[in-house]
Amino acid sequence: MCGIVGYFGHGMAPDAAEIVLQRMSHALRHRGPDDSGVHAEIAAGFGHRRLSIVGLADGQQPMCNADGALWISFNGEVFNHVELRRMLEAKGYRFRTASDTEVILHLYEEKGDACIDELNGDFAFAIWDSRQGRMLVARDRMGVRPLFYAERRGMVFFASEIKALLEVPGIEAEIDPFALDQVFTCWAPVPPRTMFKGVLELPAGHCMVLDGSGMAIRQYWDLDFPQDVCGAQDEQAIAEELLALLDDATAIRMRADVPVGAYLSGGLDSSVTCALAKPYAASGLRTFSVTFDTPEHDESPFQQQMVSALGTRHSAVACGPEEIAGAFPAVIAHTEKPVIRSAPAPLHVLSRHVRDAGMKVVLTGEGADEVFAGYDLFKEANVRRFCARQPGSRRRPLLFSRLYPYLPGLTQQTPESLAAFFGAKGEDIGDPLFSHRPRYRSTAAAKLFFSGDLRKTLEGYDATDEILARLPGDFGRWHPQHQAQYLETKFLLPDYILSSQGDRMAMAHGVEGRFPFLDHRVVDYAARLKPSLKLRGFVEKHILRRAVADLLPPAIAQRTKQPYRAPDSRSFLAGQEPDYVRCCFSAQALEETGLFNPAAAGKLIEKCRRQTDGFRDNAAFVGILSTQLWHRTFTRQSLLNDGDRLLAAVN
Repeated sequence: MCGIVGYFGHGMAPDAAEIVLQRMSHALRHRGPDDSGVHAEIAAGFGHRRLSIVGLADGQQPMCNADGALWISFNGEVFNHVELRRMLEAKGYRFRTASDTEVILHLYEEKGDACIDELNGDFAFAIWDSRQGRMLVARDRMGVRPLFYAERRGMVFFASEIKALLEVPGIEAEIDPFALDQVFTCWAPVPPRTMFKGVLELPAGHCMVLDGSGMAIRQYWDLDFPQDVCGAQDEQAIAEELLALLDDATAIRMRADVPVGAYLSGGLDSSVTCALAKPYAASGLRTFSVTFDTPEHDESPFQQQMVSALGTRHSAVACGPEEIAGAFPAVIAHTEKPVIRSAPAPLHVLSRHVRDAGMKVVLTGEGADEVFAGYDLFKEANVRRFCARQPGSRRRPLLFSRLYPYLPGLTQQTPESLAAFFGAKGEDIGDPLFSHRPRYRSTAAAKLFFSGDLRKTLEGYDATDEILARLPGDFGRWHPQHQAQYLETKFLLPDYILSSQGDRMAMAHGVEGRFPFLDHRVVDYAARLKPSLKLRGFVEKHILRRAVADLLPPAIAQRTKQPYRAPDSRSFLAGQEPDYVRCCFSAQALEETGLFNPAAAGKLIEKCRRQTDGFRDNAAFVGILSTQLWHRTFTRQSLLNDGDRLLAAVN
């Protein structure tokens, strides 16, 4: 797990390029505090920051093959490197190191670009093939590891994080207003768009080839839901096969030359991950949790129940308003984009706690909700379709009150109010985005606070059109539940959850997260299962619960999904209000950025100071605050005024 930077093209002499690579690499030192290196040639060069986990003594990068014709800079892990090494050794390849990095190099020698298809892992890497004068750049299937690029003066520069690209002469931080609109609609920019105009993201499951002919990007993997779904065979046999896949996915993710721990939230997914990981932890499994002082967010009783059941060596960190508000500026410096929830901040605090405990690697249960239809959104979409078939029914909308037991106010609503709130009447059930329209509408309501100038710039633009344009040709033939799963897995998962809440928060402190549920074999297997095996009535993740029933205490195995949330506006306004909040919401600061209406934003913060639990107000507050922080952290003028702010924020 590391940070990578590099370039392709004839625009700098190697000595000048080496200086740029050093600056780019230095900007990513939080991702790889253990080692660094650069390699520069006339047409290509790499920089690398290393977090040493596999091949501790001999995995330094950039790495070359025996004759120096191939060079690689690699971020991530190849979990099946042991099996690939055996296969390559049988073909006559000889290894100089114990690292998985060298496995990729020899696999490229053997299979060329098709090497990507053999990798089971979370990765972003670039291989420079000097014999052919070409570079292969690739990102893992699910989008666990990030990769960004930009073109300048005939050269292509790339990096694990955008802050490294801002070290390249001529690449400046200018906001893309359409990306901001996407954040305030879809929770994150839709790749390849980023918050930075002219800086692009290589989408998950894609690779890029750079050579004398230019740049060619192709998708090498996509989530697919085949028509011949699996479900006719015995359900117990399906559960057993699923458990075997999950067990192996966990086992290979325990491979490391350093100890591997696990996050334990107390929910089904993290509990399954910990239960499967424990037998593979030779010195005992260490688990880590975050706790809250607000009952609606805290899950510590369930965490303690799993700790007792598994006998793990457990450690928890308390995260209150002071911790969330204190971490938030650094959170935005690491996400490199605004967010509409405070949820990344506790994970930033937790990863720091893990690193302080001397750990570099943790397993997490992320991905199970997308793969096995665990979110309330999937149930909600089914109820909305059910109501839409009889729009005059007064009984059907009452089902909505059963969806969200943690929102008690719903039980007092009338059927008409429930139907109107959830959009259960008059909607086009043939809309490809039917399942997600309520979320998009609810989030987009926060755009009422956009400035007049920004509204004019965005006039006629619909952020969801970019999602529609990226749907596969078979999308319309899939079951509606599978359509919803695709939208969640291909957009929110890599662009927000694995990014703002995942990679960026963990790597802020040099911690690598690993995700057994996102092993592509598990993902592909689950996609072949009929929808009712995943969501059965109001019981989410049915087949997963059956598969792991014997591993967990009944109260955990049968527990209803409680989504991970953290206090939003109250974290910043309920107690000692941080100076930066007042600064970001000042009329002067809002007028300088020109993105929000100062009068409306002023009324919003006063309302939030009186306490609000409304989603729109909280999303708007956090969205405005994080956007203002983003602008202050990254824009050129701000950096000229305080050149050390960015580096100070991320270290």
